[in-house]
Amino acid sequence: MIYCVEDDDSIRELMLYALRASGFEAEGFWDSVGLFDALSHAQPQLIMLDIMLPGMDGIEILKALRGNPATARIPVIIASARGTEYDKVVGLDLGADDYLAKPFGMMEMVSRIRAVLRRAAPAATPGLLQMGNLRMDSASHTVYAGDTRVELTLKEFELLKLFLEHPGRVFTRDQLLERIWSTDYVGETRTVDVHIRRLREKLEPDPASPVYIMTKWGVGYYFKGEEQPTV
Repeated sequence: MIYCVEDDDSIRELMLYALRASGFEAEGFWDSVGLFDALSHAQPQLIMLDIMLPGMDGIEILKALRGNPATARIPVIIASARGTEYDKVVGLDLGADDYLAKPFGMMEMVSRIRAVLRRAAPAATPGLLQMGNLRMDSASHTVYAGDTRVELTLKEFELLKLFLEHPGRVFTRDQLLERIWSTDYVGETRTVDVHIRRLREKLEPDPASPVYIMTKWGVGYYFKGEEQPTV
C-alpha cells in the first residue's frame, strides 16, 4: 500500500491511477488529518508526501513521522514544486528517502518508489551484525544498544549497517552519499554529517566523545571496533 498526500485533486488522482496501473495498492489524502487517521489503522509500504499542504505542511508531517517510533521507519518520498537544492537537502536531512521535484513523470515516480522499496526491504539472507554493545538484526531491521532497542530511520539503519560490515574502513562523505543515497543524489555532504550526528546521539554513551563512529579528520568517518562482526 502506498499513501499519497497531495492537496491538488488532479495530481493526486493521476498519481493514484499510475500506481494502481503499476500493480500497487494506493490511497490518497488531501492533508495531514486523513493521513494520520489512516496510519492509526494500517501502515503503508511508503508515503509520497507533498510539502505545500493546508494546515500541517509536509516538513512538519515528516518530522512527526520520524519522531514517532511507530512510523519512524516508513519510507517517505517528498514530491514538491519547491525543487531547489536547498529544499532537497532539508528534506533529506529530516529523513526523507528520496525527493521528486514537480513536475515529474508518472513513470519516474513509480521507478523511484520501486527503488526505495528495494532498499528498504529486509536482506535476502538474514544475519546478525554485532560490535561491542551494539547488535543489528538485518532480518527484523532492529538495533539494540545493550538491552535497549534503538529506533533508527531507514538511512540511519543503512549507514550503521555499512559501518558494521566494514569496521575500521574510512568512508569519505562522497562515498557515503553514493552508497546510502544512491548515485542519483546530488547535494551537500552536510546531509551525511547530520545523519552521523543523529546516529551518535542515539548510539553513543556520550555523543561528544564517540567510541563507535569516529571521525577521520579531513577524510570522513569510520566505525571503531576490535572485533569482527558476526554474520
